[in-house]
Amino acid sequence: MRAVVAVVVFVTAAHAALWGLFQEKLPAPDFRGILPSVSYAPFEGTAHPDVDNIPSVEKIRADLKKLSTMTRAIRLYSSTGGVELVPPIAAEFGLKVTVGAWIDKNSDRNEREIDAAINLARRNSNVIGIVVGNETIYRGEQKVEDLIELIKRVKKSVNIPVTTGEIWNIWRDNPELASSVDFIAAHVLPYWENFTDKQAVDQAFYLYQLLREKFPGKRIVIAEFGWPSAGYNLGNAEPGPFEQASVLRNFVTRADAIGMEYNIVEAIDQPWKFFEGGVGPYWGILNASREPKFAWTGPIENENYWKLALIAVLVGILMSLPILRLAAPTVMQALMLSAAASGVGAWAATVFAYWTGHYFVFGSAFALTLGLILLVPLVLIAMARIEEIAAVAFGQRPRRLITKAETALAASSTDAAAFPKVSIHIPAYFEPPEMLKQTLDAVARLDYPNFECVVIINNTPDPEFWQPIQDHCRALGERFKFINAENVKGFKAGALRIAMDRTAADAEIIGIIDADYVVQPDWLKDLVPVFADPRVGLVQAPQDHRDGDRSLMHYIMNGEYAGFFDIGMIQRNEFNAIIVHGTMCLIRRAAMDMAGGWAGDTICEDTDLGLAIIEHGWLTHYTNVRYGHGLLPDTYEAFKKQRHRWAYGGFQIVKKHWRRFLPGASRLSPDQRREFSLGWLNWLGAESLGVLVALLNLIWVPIVAFADIAIPDKILTLPIIASFVVSLVHFVALYRLRVNIKAGQMLGAMITAMSVQWTVSREVAQGMITEHLPFARTSKGGLSRMSIEFQAFWEAVIGVLLLVGATVLVMMNGTKQVREIYIFAAVLVLESLPFLSAVAIAILENSRLNSFAFWRNSAVRTAELIGLRPVTMPTVASPSQPVASEIRQEAN
Repeated sequence: MRAVVAVVVFVTAAHAALWGLFQEKLPAPDFRGILPSVSYAPFEGTAHPDVDNIPSVEKIRADLKKLSTMTRAIRLYSSTGGVELVPPIAAEFGLKVTVGAWIDKNSDRNEREIDAAINLARRNSNVIGIVVGNETIYRGEQKVEDLIELIKRVKKSVNIPVTTGEIWNIWRDNPELASSVDFIAAHVLPYWENFTDKQAVDQAFYLYQLLREKFPGKRIVIAEFGWPSAGYNLGNAEPGPFEQASVLRNFVTRADAIGMEYNIVEAIDQPWKFFEGGVGPYWGILNASREPKFAWTGPIENENYWKLALIAVLVGILMSLPILRLAAPTVMQALMLSAAASGVGAWAATVFAYWTGHYFVFGSAFALTLGLILLVPLVLIAMARIEEIAAVAFGQRPRRLITKAETALAASSTDAAAFPKVSIHIPAYFEPPEMLKQTLDAVARLDYPNFECVVIINNTPDPEFWQPIQDHCRALGERFKFINAENVKGFKAGALRIAMDRTAADAEIIGIIDADYVVQPDWLKDLVPVFADPRVGLVQAPQDHRDGDRSLMHYIMNGEYAGFFDIGMIQRNEFNAIIVHGTMCLIRRAAMDMAGGWAGDTICEDTDLGLAIIEHGWLTHYTNVRYGHGLLPDTYEAFKKQRHRWAYGGFQIVKKHWRRFLPGASRLSPDQRREFSLGWLNWLGAESLGVLVALLNLIWVPIVAFADIAIPDKILTLPIIASFVVSLVHFVALYRLRVNIKAGQMLGAMITAMSVQWTVSREVAQGMITEHLPFARTSKGGLSRMSIEFQAFWEAVIGVLLLVGATVLVMMNGTKQVREIYIFAAVLVLESLPFLSAVAIAILENSRLNSFAFWRNSAVRTAELIGLRPVTMPTVASPSQPVASEIRQEAN
């Protein structure tokens, strides 16, 4: 433990050191003077001035008092709506004012603005100029000749310079406009022209010189120059606090050196300008709280940097504390977990910085809050998967796993007369008789001296299904009891309750197998001795399948099942927290009675009973030795129905048992509570979250593509990508370490696992609104037919829509090249993969590609074409390791 503590301390120190190493400090020219002019709008908050944002005299006075220490003049953009209060208050602080008249297509408003601007100029001696219109020509709201007439009208009414504010190229391309004004008020904003912050100042001075050469002798004023401190990149233009400080400090020092007249846009951030893209609210040299955003002297640095570092380190420490509760963690295991915890801490600090450094209208605040609410469980799921990677790759070897060597030793040292009686229960409902006969024959071959077998066929009135089984049980002898029960309530649980009523009184252990399972002769001989420990209530062996080579689809299905039994169950077994599944399990009768027996209020009665047994304090054990082999679902539809039942039943169990997870409500240990909670979150939660986030992102696409005001920030999108990468690494790494299958089958298993995301999430949603669904039997044994309906219709719809959404985003981003839009598009593509996986399997099932014969014949034809001879096909070595036909070739 001291070594683990040392690892956590080391990672924490390294984390803090990295924050110190990456702290930015940029050099820039010092500016100790007074700015000649800044743009000022007296509005606050996110409400638009035209809606309800009238400034008060007190607020304007406080603003101008502060600005008077920074600038000699201010520029206004309108003369109504409360702005008319500014000039007389500015005079109190010795500030000059350039008045603006807002001009657009509304002629009535234009008249009010012009009249108000003229009156302000006449009544306030500190008004030094009037700007008639702001980028009116650029917006296409006035023709040049019409705007010139308005300018001439104002010039006749005042004795101060009159102009209009336009982008530099509007002046260049309209010399008649320049001739009509007293001075050229040019807007030079390199950000909007895709220049980097390193190029911005040079570009401004280039354009200033261009206008001087174009209009010799004309007074040139750079009426707007600035750089945003936050928002999204526009091509090469990168906003940010460091970029803003560097650009402005370099600009003003060079401008003052040559005597340039200029106005900085703007004095104070304007959160209501959210419609000007992501950067609209962030052009001020003061934030909305009227605090300086950067210093004009000294190195440029983030004064809140170490606060963020402290948050990151503290969150990393907090997330690392569970490592100290692990049983004998290794150094590498602790190192990996602590590093991941520090990564979460860094993300948390980034989220905090974004939250405190941005302004939000209701919609964007709601979207960010909802995004974070969804991301928190996503991060927890990713951390749980990282923990499992660390445990399997670097942790201790499993200590509670029952191995073949241990069971053989126990069986050899046990007197046959001491074996307790086992009652094996086989429930069946419309099962193929020949398949069930194979199951019974395997039971008859069990190498165990003391057992009985109770076969119960329920709600199956057709004699073709039950009569052959009744006859077969008679032929197998008195150990085999046959029950044909009609009108059974409670589905499989109801049938098993009837079987318990017919169980021998001296049977101490109940064995459960499905009707399609062929058990190995040593199943009971190897595992029953584990019950010699009176604390053991249940022993579980894995499911496996003997028909994995029926088709390519069944081959990859079998690989998907194997992962659960060779990875998850082994890890959960270390904490006495296995998931009980209703076949290949042995249950102590006393434990079953204590837990209340088979419950019919969930459709996953096996897992329900297993959890109840654990809640009563019994020990459970697991072995990954294959003692039985069943049949895979016949079709992809049957596979999805089975997963539907597990998901819905799992959610029923969550609703039924969550109170038992409260402190003192049961005998569950903290580790067991943790394993079950994270297990449910990792399966039911991960799939549901994946679908919910995908659908929400799909809804958000048109807002991003066409409204251009609510692009998801990377703090919301990068965690989704990171979570996908963690899931991918988790799957591949653990399969390679624990599951004995080939790479091709592993890839197919991954596709199969992803393909049920929509199925699981739909059943979780259904579980929220319904209490009971009927038990759906999984079709096995070859009697079911493939449905004529396409089995991935909705997955196809959603998957295609996600790809279309990503395409639209990329196309609409062609000129802007906003980085966050590309990341968002990539997220949509990743989110489409589970849906498209379902489509791929549904298509595969109905195509020639699903047949191994097709691949075999293709390989032979290819070999003949290129002069190679095919090597003999590998055969299935044993039922426990079905191997699909793999084509190999070697040179002649």
